Amino acid sequence: MKDNTMNKRFEGRVALVTGGARGIGRGVVNQLAREGAVVGILDLKLDLAEAAAREVIAAGGQAMAFGGDVAQRATLADAAAALKARHGRLDVLVNNAMWVRYGAISDISAEALQRMVGTGFFSVVWGIQVAAEHMTEGGSVVNVASAAAFLGIPQAMIYCGVKSGVLGLTRSAAVDLGPKGIRVNAVAPGSVPTEGVSINVDASMVEKRIAKTPMRRLGTVQDIASAVCYLASSESDWVTGECIKVDGGVTHAFL
Repeated sequence: MKDNTMNKRFEGRVALVTGGARGIGRGVVNQLAREGAVVGILDLKLDLAEAAAREVIAAGGQAMAFGGDVAQRATLADAAAALKARHGRLDVLVNNAMWVRYGAISDISAEALQRMVGTGFFSVVWGIQVAAEHMTEGGSVVNVASAAAFLGIPQAMIYCGVKSGVLGLTRSAAVDLGPKGIRVNAVAPGSVPTEGVSINVDASMVEKRIAKTPMRRLGTVQDIASAVCYLASSESDWVTGECIKVDGGVTHAFL
């Protein structure tokens, strides 16, 4: 998808992005802001969210920073309430936050399981619930799933399970919230070289992923941000309950 940064599709609209200080979330924040949105940046580390907000403001955009654990409903509820109190509305929610560790099934710990499910699944439940409370007709929720929702990735059982669950939440919430004029969709990124990916994937694994991807490259943060902003915008007004795969074709490849 093209980078529509010269457009102002989000002028007068207010968005909240979880995990918005780095990686894909940061790319989404930047594009929303460039296109006119007031953006709430929610991250586990408040200092990173504040730094991202300062950069948005320095570039001429509008942003607010929030810190907290998105596995806790209050974190999302407080951020949404603060945005609405200052700007009068909430139009877009991007549920992007995730914490990932790969490992053998035998090595899965209770701590890692709780953190992955809390950050990647509970947060989407709470986010959708908060969006339903604050959004009016025309609101849009975009959940960041993964190509892993459609694949069996070695040593990634919990990650694949969480992202598959996100797709189920997306479909069901779209049915429940559609009568209120609120849309719920998802994007499923393939491999994008972010800090979170680098922790779990070494150079040899990167080369294997490139070789298995029909377009023979990794994705970029902008690839994903463009798809998210399409789903968040009025250009996709009659799209709900869907998932756009932004993965270079890897989920269709048998290589």
